[in-house]
Amino acid sequence: MNQQFSRIIQGCMTWGAWGKQLSKNEMISLLKHSVAQGITTFDHADIYGDYTTENDFGKAFSESDVPRSAIQIISKCGIQYVGQTRENEIKHYQYDTDYIIWSAKKSIEDLQCEYLDVLLLHRPSPLMDRDAIEKAINYLIAEGLIKSFGVSNFSPSQMQLIDSRAFIDCNQIEFSLTAQQSMHDGTLDYMQLHEITPMCWSPLGSVFKEDNEQTQRIRKVLNELSPKYNATEDQLLLAWILAHPAGIHPVIGTTSKERISAAAKAMNIPLSRIDWFKLVVASQGHKVP
Repeated sequence: MNQQFSRIIQGCMTWGAWGKQLSKNEMISLLKHSVAQGITTFDHADIYGDYTTENDFGKAFSESDVPRSAIQIISKCGIQYVGQTRENEIKHYQYDTDYIIWSAKKSIEDLQCEYLDVLLLHRPSPLMDRDAIEKAINYLIAEGLIKSFGVSNFSPSQMQLIDSRAFIDCNQIEFSLTAQQSMHDGTLDYMQLHEITPMCWSPLGSVFKEDNEQTQRIRKVLNELSPKYNATEDQLLLAWILAHPAGIHPVIGTTSKERISAAAKAMNIPLSRIDWFKLVVASQGHKVP
């Protein structure tokens, strides 16, 4: 488990135009509340809000009186999105040296944060040049613009390709009780072997989004376990992730202060091995092999 980041990470994708469209004062309040709960790492990407949310957050952060040293800021680059703010003919990925450097500097400027604790390549591109990426990352680290480097949504072979030139500190992947593939396809194994910190987006999966046989089985077990742990269903889903030995950091997306506080309490739920497997079986619909 990487002590550089809080155990649970606050995702900021829905803080701006792509979600709740929070005002500056609302962002300040949510930022302070998250920090008070021990959630001190904030996850961004240049693309969020059609390249506007980082700027909105930066304005709030600059007036929040929260010291830069008290929080960690993640950003991602590389997706060229077809929207209102950039003249892109088609959605694509860009990872040449100059663009990575420009994008990191732009995020730092927008976030008003002096440096990024980690810069992630947002999604793998078939045109990735590991030497170009290495050159950009070496420059950004040498200049103190980023503290570390990582990737997002990368497979083991893609991590290996980039890691052969630029050391990968973390990989942000999809992982939840209803999206377990990285636990079985070697992704989490590779990260443990190479001491790469896993972060996971959409940690609650489809449990509350869909009503089908799988989610009904899961909800039944969650309902049975809730009194035992004095915990809500979403807390138990986070505790299930936190129990994995890879030291996964869930990235929560809620803007509700109550749910943020509840998520922080999941860090103290001692989910047993038997109950962990009960949830696995509920998700898969059959006993483990």
